Amino acid sequence: MREFFTTRRLCRAGIIAALYVVLTWVFSALAYNGFLQIRPAEALCILPLFYVEAVPALLVGCAVANLVSPFAIYDVAVGGAATLLAALCTYFIGRLFQKDGGKIVLGGLPPVLFNAFLIPLVIVFLCGDMGGQATAVGAYFFFAASLAATESVWVYALGVPLYFTIKTLRKKNLPYFL
Repeated sequence: MREFFTTRRLCRAGIIAALYVVLTWVFSALAYNGFLQIRPAEALCILPLFYVEAVPALLVGCAVANLVSPFAIYDVAVGGAATLLAALCTYFIGRLFQKDGGKIVLGGLPPVLFNAFLIPLVIVFLCGDMGGQATAVGAYFFFAASLAATESVWVYALGVPLYFTIKTLRKKNLPYFL
């Protein structure tokens, strides 16, 4: 039987989690900015297409990164859940589709959708930040649309080059991050 928790997988998971935390904290002034979240770390959400260990790594990275969020425990719990669900879906999409186009387009959707629909629950309903909107429902949909747009930028604009970089490194059998 092949061992699941290899040294390589544990090290890769640690690197992914640490990268997520560092990339979020470096931009922390903008990463928790309500409707416009500058989070380049979200590009890492494409990694479950390659590595199963990226699923728990993204959960840990997100939970640790969100410890400094102004929404604190709510963001750790709901943000962590959104990241875990998205990473699991991305992993299974990566197993279902063989062609790059399907993997990238469909694999990037779970992080966009889960973050767009779950994070506004924290911002609007749990923490009451309506961003100047008249109603909570209006504010929810405003934040959902905004987060979908910004998440798409990070997942696709940075995640797609990351995807092809890793794919190229794997084809060349280079040991970096493999």
